[in-house]
Amino acid sequence: MKRAKFDEAWQVALTDCVKQIETTTDAELVLIVRARSGSYRHADYLFGALLAFAGLLFLLFSPFDFHQYWVPIDVALLFAGGAFISSRSNVVRRLLTSEKFRSEAVRRGAAAMFYEAGIANTNAELGLLIYLSILERRLELIADRGVLKGVNALEWNQVVFELHEAGRKPEPQSLHDGLQKLGCLLAKHLPATGENPNELCDAPHFELK
Repeated sequence: MKRAKFDEAWQVALTDCVKQIETTTDAELVLIVRARSGSYRHADYLFGALLAFAGLLFLLFSPFDFHQYWVPIDVALLFAGGAFISSRSNVVRRLLTSEKFRSEAVRRGAAAMFYEAGIANTNAELGLLIYLSILERRLELIADRGVLKGVNALEWNQVVFELHEAGRKPEPQSLHDGLQKLGCLLAKHLPATGENPNELCDAPHFELK
């Protein structure tokens, strides 16, 4: 079965979900969905080099005759072609990078966004970031102190676990379901009082290219 994509319809659905959650809680939720959390150019170059090396071995040991002038041209074209293929393939990039590298890239991206988006600067310390990075198949959730103090720890850990699991197979439906569960938890422990001003933009941010 073909995996659902974060198309325009799902972006609208997720935006509506976040806005609905914001009406039921004083917490300030920010959702960010990114195609990747790094350039992965080194993986592209590595795949290009491997393809070029394989091509060179073929040219050197092939029973067919090749003019020597074509060797460097063919090798260069294979390198460029391999780098281009890798740049368009999440599968290749995952195969050529370690899980530790991918995890750290997502953590850095989420931590940077937590401060850049002003989530760490809300007056009541009720900022909450949901950061999904598709290539790495990883979701990071960063909550400010007010959220962690106000929510039951056991219930919080359960919802966070489910969101992390949704990040392992990044599909819009699983993310949507996880957000709804999170919204119910926030509404239960941090209900809307009308006293906390909306300091952050409610619209999720999508970087899918």
